[in-house]
Order: sequence, then structure tokens, then C-alpha cells
Amino acid sequence: MTLTETLLASLPSYGLPLLGIVVCVSCLGAPLPASIVMMLMGALAAAGDFTLWIVMAVALVSAVVGDQLGYVLGWTAGRRLVPIVARNPARRKAIERAQHEMDERGNVAVFLTRWLLSPLGPYLNLMAGASGFSWMRFTLAGILGEMVWVGLYTGLGATFSESVTEIAEISGSISGFLATGAVAAILGFKLLQALRSKD
Repeated sequence: MTLTETLLASLPSYGLPLLGIVVCVSCLGAPLPASIVMMLMGALAAAGDFTLWIVMAVALVSAVVGDQLGYVLGWTAGRRLVPIVARNPARRKAIERAQHEMDERGNVAVFLTRWLLSPLGPYLNLMAGASGFSWMRFTLAGILGEMVWVGLYTGLGATFSESVTEIAEISGSISGFLATGAVAAILGFKLLQALRSKD
């Protein structure tokens, strides 16, 4: 049984505490299926096992706490920690991209990396703290982004509770497709700006 299968099988028994731990730790960069867990909790809420607004509140608070821990970690130990994390080539690319997004878009980057570009989220949290990015701006944009993430996945689970397993299987593909589309749109916009500036 995989880790994901174990977590999903444990949800009916451990519910809200398990949801909170998975969401919080995933925001710190652990490869846990937080989106799928939120979807299943939404489905369980629709079946009457949990109260939907409490599920959403626990997920939101846990996500914000995870973001804040990442920011504080970057603020207190970022200069020592970032080079260690960057030793891994894949993580170094993620850190560089997160830094670029933050430099280019600031609040918008924080907002988008909560849900649309979520693989970059933990790295952006770390870089935001390490670079001295405004805590207030980070927190406000982060809360708004986490509201979208939590609302989207718990809402999907509650709305399509009878098909939640099938939706969970394709959710990774959908988020990957959306992220690719967003990157393509940004690159296209930059290219268009460059062409106009030459004219």
C-alpha cells in the first residue's frame, strides 16, 4: 500500500487532525497528496461524516500555518538553509524559479503559488522570508491563494462525491495542465511586449 493509499484509508478514522497535518506539512515541501486529501474530506463531508465548513476551516488554517512556518524558516535561517537545499539540481531550479516569480510579480506570485503553481509554494515561502519580502504582503496574498486552493479541492470533493476517486486520479494532470497553460500565457505576453518594444 502506497503512502497516498494509507493516508486516504486513514481519513475516515483520523479525519480533521490528519487533514491538518497533511496540509501543513505539504506547505513546507513534503511530497504529501494534500489536494487529494482535501477532495476526499470534501466528499466525506457531503456524505455527512464531517461538516464541510469545518473541513475547509481546518485546511485553510493548516495551509496558512505551513506557509508561515516556511516564511519564518527563511527569515531566521534562509541564508544557511537555501544553499543546502539548492545542492539538489531539481530543487535549485525550483528555488531559482520561485525567486524569479517573486522578483517579477511579488504579491501575485505568492497568490498563484498557493494553488496554480503550488509545487513552487514551499520554495517561495523560504525565499520570501530569506529575502525580507514584506510579511504583511506575503500573509495577505497567501491567505487569498490558500482560500482558492482549499475552496477548489474541498468543493470538488463535496460536489462530485460519488466520483471523487476518479477526480483525484486526474487532478494531478489537470493542475499540471493549468500550470503549463499559465506559464505559456506569461511567456506569450512577454514575447508580445518584446516585439512591440522593437517597433
